Amino acid sequence: MDIACPFAQPLREFLTYLRVEAALAPATLDAYSRDLGDLLADLRRHGIGGPRAVGPEHLAQHLRRLHRVRNLQPASIIRHLASIRVFFRYLSANGLVEDNPARLLETPMRWKRLPGVLSPKKMRTLLAAPSPQHGRLWLRDKAMLELMYAAGLRASEVATLAVNEYNAILGVLIVTGKGSRQRLVPIGKPAQGWTDRYSAELRPQLARFDDRRDEDHLLLSHTGRPLERVAVWQIVRRNAQLAGLGEIHPHMLRHSFATHLLAGGADLRTVQELLGHADISTTQVYTHVDHSRLRDVVRKHHPRP
Repeated sequence: MDIACPFAQPLREFLTYLRVEAALAPATLDAYSRDLGDLLADLRRHGIGGPRAVGPEHLAQHLRRLHRVRNLQPASIIRHLASIRVFFRYLSANGLVEDNPARLLETPMRWKRLPGVLSPKKMRTLLAAPSPQHGRLWLRDKAMLELMYAAGLRASEVATLAVNEYNAILGVLIVTGKGSRQRLVPIGKPAQGWTDRYSAELRPQLARFDDRRDEDHLLLSHTGRPLERVAVWQIVRRNAQLAGLGEIHPHMLRHSFATHLLAGGADLRTVQELLGHADISTTQVYTHVDHSRLRDVVRKHHPRP
């Protein structure tokens, strides 16, 4: 953003506040920066000269353009709205706007979209995709996919997983999720076995500790650096194509983890804890994915099935 822009300094100060005072995770800071960068660029294009000139109608028009022009989904628009509300609350608290224009914005109706889920058979096909014929990194890819499915990991979580956050004796992971919240997740023997093999056979070849910050990461790139989040997406996509499964994204492994647990009889509170959801309503979406278990429960327990 142009340094002379009246919005530039307040935005920089706001992001510094979130980083230093609120101690938000880097991924969350990036999301705020992108969302508010979109907003302020849009306001400038439409002749809004600074924070004090922004009214509720300008913010509402921006949200409408996100939907009509950029075709963003409701979930993305709600995230933009949350960023806008926090930003203008900060401006109002610091006397940079006389009245908070975001306080009158209403949350749009959020459409319920069921998560994409792989069947157990397709999941086995995906997990079997990495093989020696696909290059020297196949063992890392195999361990990564097994861990993601075994523990319901987000792309950012598997990328930042540290060596000492995997306990090979107990077979558990210490996972750092959103808001720097940590959770303990047990993993099965297949994930343990492939992680142990990768750690013994390939990781020592990849590790380059010129920069001491890198030595703690479990999964490394071909240059010995920690995996980036975008690299996780690329690895999942590449192996899905090798398996003939079409377009698969990392979150589908997390969705499949939760859905398969519930279908197998796990209770919702346990799945919430394993996923690291702060609110159980976030976990409840998985109860709508597989209705076969509900039918089985009715047939088994209802007096007149």
